[in-house]
Amino acid sequence: MLSEVVSNVLKFNDYLLERTDPRVRDYPLMQSPIQMTLILLGYVFFVLYAGPRFMANRKPLRLNTAMVFYNFFMVAYNAYVVYELLMSGWATTYTWRCDLCDPSSTPQALRMVRAAWLFYFSKYVELLDTAFFVLRKKQSQVTFLHVFHHSILPWTWWWGITLTPAGGMGSFHALVNTCVHVIMYTYYGLSAAGPRFQKYLWWKKYMTAIQLIQFVLVSVHISQYYFMEKCEYQVPMFIHLIWIYGMFFFVLFSNFWIQTYVKRKRLPVSKEEKPKQNGITTVIEPVVVANGKHFENGNVLYTNGFSHNGKVKEV
Repeated sequence: MLSEVVSNVLKFNDYLLERTDPRVRDYPLMQSPIQMTLILLGYVFFVLYAGPRFMANRKPLRLNTAMVFYNFFMVAYNAYVVYELLMSGWATTYTWRCDLCDPSSTPQALRMVRAAWLFYFSKYVELLDTAFFVLRKKQSQVTFLHVFHHSILPWTWWWGITLTPAGGMGSFHALVNTCVHVIMYTYYGLSAAGPRFQKYLWWKKYMTAIQLIQFVLVSVHISQYYFMEKCEYQVPMFIHLIWIYGMFFFVLFSNFWIQTYVKRKRLPVSKEEKPKQNGITTVIEPVVVANGKHFENGNVLYTNGFSHNGKVKEV
């Protein structure tokens, strides 16, 4: 029984190697689905079990400098991927309708292959988002939506660029996603940089709205396929998966929006919203009293005196 299962897995692996686009075969993490699957399983194991267990009896790590560097690196990385996706098709030759994958080895097709792989690889770098939550002991931020989103996207994209790496209409969601991440990591970077930059973070409440707009754009664009008289996209299954993906995450993020901003179940207790970035919460303006202690969230303060049976006696 076990030998039969192993045999079938090996046959499937050989089948994938035969179907893998030769233009992407030599890129890192593209030789087999086993590598990326093990990485993602390790990620889930770390953020849900090993990481919290390791940090259980330890103080939260102070990672502000690392987070500033990481977030602004991701801004630059995603901006570069946006540029490459535009120059390799979306701003040059694509019609924004039934755009097929280019099977040739022209410079523009190879440029799109490279841009697609850069987008795919960025999904592994983004796993550090959750690592910051865990190491800062902000486990409440490690939600189902967060973990599922970070683990499923690189897994599905491996199959996408294995079979159709040269763009086409199936790469539109990559373009939109990288644009959103330029905005998102800019916010995270400014937030991690310290209190002096918090006056520039008034637009935090629009971040979820931007995510929702992303999924609407992706779903509307890919839905064109179902209304065209003829569109011979090479792997129609990916069209269906992208549509399902866009609608599914629209529902999940809509629920997050309702819980956070309509029912206000996830907002901080204090009146001023405390910005969060990659697993750290910053207090905006702590109250400093004469003895040098900081109080917040409704504590009663007594200065130069003490309370006795509801009265304040002066020193």
